[in-house]
Amino acid sequence: MIYPVLKLVISALIILAVSEISKRSSFIGGLVASLPLVSLLAIIWLYRETHDAGKVAALSTNIFWLVLPSLVFFLILPALLKRHVAFYPALALSVLGMLAAYGVMVLVLKKVGINV
Repeated sequence: MIYPVLKLVISALIILAVSEISKRSSFIGGLVASLPLVSLLAIIWLYRETHDAGKVAALSTNIFWLVLPSLVFFLILPALLKRHVAFYPALALSVLGMLAAYGVMVLVLKKVGINV
């Protein structure tokens, strides 16, 4: 029971750190948030729990392909906010755009023979 709690605490601390750092410096907050900390932790925990390098390779490959459409969120959100769209509608539209990009990416990957 300690291990799942430890994973939860570490994950929460990362989110807390990014939010607190961002209050002082959006650049450093963005830098810390852009680090693949969640992916690194997930890869480490998956390997620790399974010792299966194949699962780790599959996870890291899927992360690579799915990071690309997630970047759409970071293009749409600031563009909408700079156009004075209210925060929550801008956030919702950014999430919808990102989800659409995920759908397109999955279709494109299937078309070229890559299954995620």
